[in-house]
Amino acid sequence: MTQGQVAPGFEQVCDEFERNFAERGEIGAAVAAYWRGEKVVDLWGGRRTPKQDDPWKDDTMVVVMSTTKGLAAMTLAVANARGWLDYEQTVAHYWPEFAQNGKETVTVRQLLGHEAGLVLLDETLTLNKIRDLDYMAHLLARQKPAWQPGTRHGYHTMTLGLYMQELIRRVDPAHRTLGQFFHEEIARPLGLDFYIGLPPEIPDERLAKVEPLSRWRGLLALRYTPPAVTMRMIRPRSLLRRSFMGLGVDPNDRSYLEVEVPAGNGVGTARAIARTYSCFAEGGAELGITQETLDLIAAPPAMAGDLDEVLGVPSYFSLGFLRPGPTVWFGTSPRAFGSPGAGGSFAFADPDAHLGYAYVMNKLDFYLENDPREKALRDAIYRAIKRQM
Repeated sequence: MTQGQVAPGFEQVCDEFERNFAERGEIGAAVAAYWRGEKVVDLWGGRRTPKQDDPWKDDTMVVVMSTTKGLAAMTLAVANARGWLDYEQTVAHYWPEFAQNGKETVTVRQLLGHEAGLVLLDETLTLNKIRDLDYMAHLLARQKPAWQPGTRHGYHTMTLGLYMQELIRRVDPAHRTLGQFFHEEIARPLGLDFYIGLPPEIPDERLAKVEPLSRWRGLLALRYTPPAVTMRMIRPRSLLRRSFMGLGVDPNDRSYLEVEVPAGNGVGTARAIARTYSCFAEGGAELGITQETLDLIAAPPAMAGDLDEVLGVPSYFSLGFLRPGPTVWFGTSPRAFGSPGAGGSFAFADPDAHLGYAYVMNKLDFYLENDPREKALRDAIYRAIKRQM
């Protein structure tokens, strides 16, 4: 079932990957890791289609939900390294219309750290609206924060990517969309199979079909879901429930994948995502990332409190990336940065371990953190690195 290769010393990763299918209910998945700039894990297996027997192949791509956020944040890091975007500057400096409803002092750092209170939109989105970026700019600019910006933080489930989209359009001299910027400035130089806005020429046969969340698996998930999160998902008026409402799309709908939703609909391979994070873990020179920018990304989060107003549990974000904390710890030091995705995907860079890592799959599950499918692989990789140090 498992195909691909691992470097000598990383054989246990293959063992755990096979256990994901034999014991942990996985359908189709891929895992990749680059250590010290070299590919040491590149595995795939299972079924690309949950209801048929189509095999997951080496070039199979899948939507990675919020793991997209980390890759979108990389575009802003490139802009920062080029001197186009200052994380400490106000958003309104680059986007004057943003300074409505008490947002005039919100900094780029606060926005990317989920501190701006812009969790909700005051109208329902459609794919046609998302395609009209000028319309979206007006919609986003007029939003009223759910709390005073900079006083607390809460997960901006879908909106963060929309704000990152407009920021890139404003600071890029060519005014490219975030998806275009990512493709031309990150994916193409690194030779990546990853897209934010799937091109129509990518054949359906390369795309894994996602098995969505089910009510039964949701009930089973209650045993490992923090009670605070469960209560927020149950309450119809909670920020968490409302932050998911609006678009209501099928992740297998190609028309959805072809628009740019930088917080949730990136499509690609584990190999491509791990390669991107490896570039950052090695200093980012291939993409022109400066040491100053990398130090800013890896610095401790400067956040207003640790309790997430949306999720109800502690969380730590900085400059568009998730950071290690008491609820979710990954990497070997607090300098690691990445992004998980709903269902079980996860990717990050650990600059101290010189590791870029990614796991993707097509069976969505309800784990908020430490999905056993992904964590078993991550732990096996770190054990292998420790043995070789």
